[in-house]
Amino acid sequence: MIKIGKIIIQLMVLYIFYLIGSYVQYTFNLFIPGSVIGLILLFTLLVTNIINVSWVEDGAKFMVNHLVLFFIPPTVGIMHYFNLFAGKGLLLVVVTIISTVIVIGCSGSISQLFYKRKMPNE
Repeated sequence: MIKIGKIIIQLMVLYIFYLIGSYVQYTFNLFIPGSVIGLILLFTLLVTNIINVSWVEDGAKFMVNHLVLFFIPPTVGIMHYFNLFAGKGLLLVVVTIISTVIVIGCSGSISQLFYKRKMPNE
């Protein structure tokens, strides 16, 4: 029972960061989503050890363990607008493949760049 209470409190802390990020996004009329701003803020506080990882660890693990449930609403939305996607299957496959190749290429290039900066003697 104590574990459930701890997870609920940690989820509330994560939600507060989401709300702060949304407030910053709304206040300054930024194009970056509030959820991303909240995650950047949380990451910054975790890296600088202002917030201890144990304060949000169990709540974050709970969210990751149940991540598949968060994809149900978009899937239902896609099924609701099936006529929008009908007949465009090949186009969607091509776009998915191209975007995946671009992401893999950019990620690999950035990783190699950071690796070369870290290991200058090689």
